[in-house]
This record gives sequence, C-alpha cells and structure tokens, in this order.
Amino acid sequence: MKEDKPNINDPTLSVDLSEATQAVKENRFEDALVLFEIILKNHPDNIDALYLASVSSRYLKRFDDSHKYIESLLLNAPDMGRAYQELGHINRDMGNEEKAAINYRQACELNPALLSSWNLLYQYFIKNKNQPAADHAKQQIEKLQSLPPALLYIDQILNEGRLGLAERQCRAFLKKNPTHTYAMSLLSEIANRLGYFDDAEFLLEKAVEFKPNDGDLRMQYAAVLRKKQKFAKTMEQVNILCDQYPDNPVYQAQKASEMMQNGDHQQAITMFDDILNNNPYNFSTHTSKGHAQKTLGKTNQAINSYQNAYKIKPDHGEAFFSLANLKTYSFTSDELNSMRDQVKRVDLSLRDKAYFHFALAQGCEVIGEFDEAFFHLQQGNKIKNDQSKYSIERMDAELQAQIDICDEEFFKSIGSGGHETKDPIFILGLPRAGSTLIEQILASHSMIDGTLELPNILSIAQSLRGDDIYGKLGNYPKSMGSLTQMQREDFGKQFIEDTRMHRKDAPMFTDKMPNNFRHIGLIHLIMPNAKIIDARRYPLDCCFSMFKQLFAQGQEFSYGLAEAGSYYKSYVKLMDHWDKVLPNKILRVNNEDVIEDLEGQVKRMLDFLDLPFEEDCISFYETDRSVRTASSEQVRQPINKKGMGRWKPYAKNLKPFIESIGEDLLHPEDIALIK
Repeated sequence: MKEDKPNINDPTLSVDLSEATQAVKENRFEDALVLFEIILKNHPDNIDALYLASVSSRYLKRFDDSHKYIESLLLNAPDMGRAYQELGHINRDMGNEEKAAINYRQACELNPALLSSWNLLYQYFIKNKNQPAADHAKQQIEKLQSLPPALLYIDQILNEGRLGLAERQCRAFLKKNPTHTYAMSLLSEIANRLGYFDDAEFLLEKAVEFKPNDGDLRMQYAAVLRKKQKFAKTMEQVNILCDQYPDNPVYQAQKASEMMQNGDHQQAITMFDDILNNNPYNFSTHTSKGHAQKTLGKTNQAINSYQNAYKIKPDHGEAFFSLANLKTYSFTSDELNSMRDQVKRVDLSLRDKAYFHFALAQGCEVIGEFDEAFFHLQQGNKIKNDQSKYSIERMDAELQAQIDICDEEFFKSIGSGGHETKDPIFILGLPRAGSTLIEQILASHSMIDGTLELPNILSIAQSLRGDDIYGKLGNYPKSMGSLTQMQREDFGKQFIEDTRMHRKDAPMFTDKMPNNFRHIGLIHLIMPNAKIIDARRYPLDCCFSMFKQLFAQGQEFSYGLAEAGSYYKSYVKLMDHWDKVLPNKILRVNNEDVIEDLEGQVKRMLDFLDLPFEEDCISFYETDRSVRTASSEQVRQPINKKGMGRWKPYAKNLKPFIESIGEDLLHPEDIALIK
C-alpha cells in the first residue's frame, strides 16, 4: 500500500480546487466546469479535478463529457472506488441499470464505505429478487449509517490509500473515544496495510473483547491471525462466528477456506455446496470450490466451478487465471477474446487486470502467440511490481546478513543443541524449481507424510527480529547467537507441535516452503537432525517460470526479470555458504537430473534420508494426496521434459535477466541466443 502523497505540490492549484469544489457544493456546475477545465489544462492528471468535473458534467446531463473525465481518472487511479461509483451514477442516469449495478459492485469491492453505492445496490437486488445479496447490502447500509460522520470519512479515505491522513484522524478520534470499536478496527486496518501486524492483532483482540457479538470485527481479527500464521486461533474465531451466525454465508465461506488451509478440502467442498444451494450466483464461492477441487486432483470439476464463476461475473479475473493456473487448460478463442476485451477496459480493478494479463499470457503461449503472451506477462508483472515494496538491494542485504553472521566461528561458538527430532524433511530453494515434484515423490513413500508450504520457520525467524521486523533487518539473524539451549530446544519442539495438524501417522514429513533456504542456520540450531533438500533448477527455466507465475503472496522478486535474476544469483551465493559452514547438511537435487534419471535420483534422496527404496516413489503421479501449489496438475503426470526450454521463444526479451544474473550460471549457447 502506497503512503499518502499530494497530487501536485502547487499552492495555486489548491486555491483553484477549493473555489471549484465550492461551486459544485452550491450546484453551480457550469461555473465549476470552467474552473476545472483551467485546472486540467495545467494539471491533466489531477484526480480531484477529474472526479468533480465528471460529477458536474453528469448533473448537466453531458454524459459523453462525464464519461471522458471518469475514464481519464481511471487511467490514473484504476482502484479508486468513488470513480466506479460515479461511473455507476452515469450509467444509472443514462438508463443502463444493469451496467450501473456492475459499477456499484466494483465500487463497494474497492471501497466498502460508499453508502450511496450500497443503497443503490440494495434497490437493484430487491427489484431483481436476489434476497441474499439484498440482505448483505442492507447490513452494510445499517452499519455505515450508524457511524459518526468522522469515521465514515476516515473509512472512505483509508480505502483510497490515504493512510497517513486516515491514521492521524483516527488517532485523534480515539483520543476522545478510546473504546470505540469501529475506530479501533479502522486503526488496525491501517496498521495491517502498513505491515504492523502485532499492532493490528492487539487492537482487534481488544475490540472483540469490548464487542464480542460484532461479526465483522471478529472476521477482521481472524484475518489478521491468519496473516500471522496462527491457524488454530483463526479457526477458533471462525467457529465462534459460525456458531453466532449460522445462516451467514460469508462466515460459512470463511470457515470453509480455513478448513482448506488445514487440509480438509472435502469438508470445505461440502460447505461451499451448502452456500451455493442458497445462493447459486455467489461467484466467489464457485471459485473457492474450484480451488479445493483442484487441490484434490478433481481437475474437471475444478474447471466446471471456475467456468460457473466467470459465467456469473465475466470480469472475475481470478476465475480465468485459475483456469490458466491449472497449466493443462486450453482456452477457447471465445474465452481469449473475452479476456482481451476485459483488459482494454478502464473500469477494471488492477487486481482483476493482473489476473487477466497472466491468464492471457498462458492462453496465448498455448496457441503460439509468443509476442502477445510476453506483452501480457510484462503488463501483469508491471502491475504487481508497481504495488510491491520489493527492493533488490534490501533483499541482497538480508541474505548477506546470513552469510556475515552465520559463519564457521558462529556455529563453533554456539555448539550443539536444539530438539533432536528426525521427523522433518525441508525441501527448499526457489519457487518453480521442482520442489513440488520432489515432495510428491517423497510423499509417495510409506514413511513420509507430504504436508504443505509450512510458514512456521518463517514465523520463528520473524519473532527473532524483535521490534523492528517490517521491511528492515531488525535483530535477526544476529539474535540467534544469544539463544539459550532451552530456547533452541523449545523452538524445535514448538515447530513439531505446531505442524502436527498437517501430518498423518508417518514417522517423517515434508515442509516445502521454498523461502526456508534463507533460514538454514536457524533450522540447524533448533533441529540439528532435520534433513534438508535443495531443489535446484537451471536459472533460465526457473526464473522465467517464476516470471510467468502470479503467486498468491510472498514472492515479490518474481515480478521483474532483473529482480528474478538477482534473487537467483543471491540464492546460489547463500547456498554455497551453507555448504561451506554446514558440510554434508544439504542434499542438492537438480530438476534436470530427476527428469533424466528418476530412479537414480529417488534412490539418492532415500539414501540421504536413511529410508529403504519403495517402488511407489517412481510412480509418484498415481499417489492420491492434496497438492496446493502451482505445480499441482504437473506432478499428477509422469516425468516429462515439457518444462525445459520454455523460455526460448521469448529469448529476445530476456536481456534484463542476463544483465542481472550475470553469465557464470548460464550455458554459453543460451547467452548467445538471448544476445
């Protein structure tokens, strides 16, 4: 989330805007438009001027002009809820009620504090006999109407990204009203968006204590707990919600999502079906159901769910992206053309636009339209990169800190210790490097449970950063040096206990969180007998596959070729360091070697794990288990070479990658192809 910044630093503009705004308030729309035209001549991208010029034109029934202003506004602020509300007003006044309703939905999705949009949606839903949607709209209206005007304003500017102003005004309100739970929830949301999750959790915990029957508060609290990876507590809160409000479909859907998080996908599907029986037009529930079906390997059913979702809401980008993300789905020409039309729209949120670009990239590649595919990859990644706070320099510093602190002397001085468990197998490295394949192979062994990308090591590392944990290095990894023997033992035991919910009865289990490679020193300190496998893939195949993938969260280095190349280079440097200071601790498994010699690599991994060979590991694709990563469909097929060299049709576009990673890790013939 970007912090506040003034539209234009120009005192004259401020005076002119005030005068023009006053004219709008006094219904002098002709006078206002004259002033806005003067302002926009010098400041054509000014958001406030474009918005109010559109409003003024609409009141004068100059709908073409009103459209022109709002489209210019959306080019500059594509996620501004009030802009979609204004577009809805334009379409309503022109007699296009259905289009207006779509705009009001978009407005409320981006800014849930827009009372006018909720009111108009409520009327639309009642007229069209959509009672569940009408009931939801009415709840929102009643909540917003109950707010003091100051909080309604704070809510609106918060949802437009003006965090600094929202925070100042919210703190001022809470000084006078220290137990006002909605104000506490707003301040917690500001903290959440700025990355201060501890503050957000504390505020919401207190707010829920003050008002235990407020479902929205508890839902917000559950969301922060999930973000902090406190899954048991999250489920506890969701269960309370469903007990308090057994007929609320939003809370039921959230419970189903938490069940998916905890691995109970079949029960989640049952819950989604119950929700859809009451409201078959709930497009987001169709999509969530598709995710659960995909995880269970029910691909055809997942396809049907995703298609049901986009038939209800054609601009639901997540449904199209989910189809593309199966990696085995081929879009029809009608679907491709529909997506092409969607990305041309100015009235489409950045979130949906990114989904459509990544889906189109996959769809165009399948039919050999590589130039168009790369265009969409660039556009989708640019949206994500612009929203990201990722810094190559900051990540390099973070990884270098591991090298500087965790040297041979560090491990010698800290000595032996930690929890002696032999249960965990950490499969780590980079995303799209073949870790899901390795996990599927190992999980096919009778003595190994396959789990998930478990966040627990990352959570322990975060707890060691101290107060300064958001976007800065903080005290970690230096703080590892002061861990007592008891603390090391306790952290190891805590990891085993907290991950038990994801296991069955096998003596060993996998954790395939790729980013754990940053924390091998920590893993060694708290569980010295844990096994570690480094999933490695040729840089061009790996990094281009990352660039093609829209990750749900946490892999911001993938949204640029230079960023991906730099990250790979730093990863190799850190892994070389771990090999040096912790010899024989890590088994490196190259994806290309697994493809060329599956049986040999399976035996090599099982020898490393001190386990007997089992034939089921060779026929891993027949193993029936949940797989939640982007490679879920690929690991349900026999070994093949489809993923090798898929960057080659895009070679002319990959120079930024070579400049970032350097030439040492690449084959000379590949460098020549790109240059």
